[in-house]
Amino acid sequence: MERDGSILIAGAGAIGSVMGGMLRAEGREIAMLGRRTHLDAIARNGLHLTGLFGERVVSGFTLAERAAQLNRRFSLILLTVKSYDTAAIAAELAGLLAPDGVLVSMQNGVGNIETLVERLGAARVLGARVIFGAEMESPGTVRVTVFAEPVAVGPAPHVQGEESARLLQRARSVASILTGAGIPTEACADVMPYLWTKLFYNAALNPLGALLGLHYGALAEEPDLRAIMNEAIDEAFAVARRMNVAVPFRSAEAYRSVFYEKLVPSTFHHRPTMLYDLERRGRTDIEALNGKVVELAERFGLEAPVNRMLTRLVRARERLQREKIGQP
Repeated sequence: MERDGSILIAGAGAIGSVMGGMLRAEGREIAMLGRRTHLDAIARNGLHLTGLFGERVVSGFTLAERAAQLNRRFSLILLTVKSYDTAAIAAELAGLLAPDGVLVSMQNGVGNIETLVERLGAARVLGARVIFGAEMESPGTVRVTVFAEPVAVGPAPHVQGEESARLLQRARSVASILTGAGIPTEACADVMPYLWTKLFYNAALNPLGALLGLHYGALAEEPDLRAIMNEAIDEAFAVARRMNVAVPFRSAEAYRSVFYEKLVPSTFHHRPTMLYDLERRGRTDIEALNGKVVELAERFGLEAPVNRMLTRLVRARERLQREKIGQP
């Protein structure tokens, strides 16, 4: 994988652009799939990266709006599309991933790895927890706004079984590539605890921030909103425990202490991507977050009324916004 060096960023939004830009600046051969307006700006003036990872202008990408426009195979694909696009793009990417290549899901929520394994095979998929934030300030310009912890990349043993041990070495290779490009990354033997811990964070903050237009710090400072977030975390934590996910906290209360004392302060002024998704497209990844908590709670006979209500509110807001902006 490292010798080939060909990397595809499948979903050149804010996070994908940061990944692709940092890797390209380090000399990697990078192709990016994304939206025309953003790609056209990059083609004209380069990709402008600013913020916590430094300032640079990067060019020399292969740019494409559709997977069918790419006529080569890639040893490494970083998947950064929204979760609702995972199944559709997986079918397209299957033909672009080299036989010995690996695809890394860098998406929010849970359920993406399972979908990708079904379509690509257990030996070709890794998951990653990304917990730095970025915003697309304008087409061709992306700013890294917050950085909480290093990216964590690894297999999901409960899905991939005996392949997970072999995939750990591939995760180490990916971690080395990203860290070498200035994106702190660590390999892990089981990525699911990281994904679930991030889900606790996102399920609490994202829907309320999107619905109310508030940054994370403002949510945590409002007592009634804090109570809602606490219950959303409690429900998600109970589901993770029921699934035997080895989350690194003895209780939901222990997680909430870290959440309020460390995670929210480090991302205090950040507004959720879900807010921008609502405003621009009227579609969010709520189903892979709070919606997934509800789905799994039902499967295991648990209750998740707060996550259910948040999911319904965001769905309603999506429909209203699509009507407003004329999207189907």
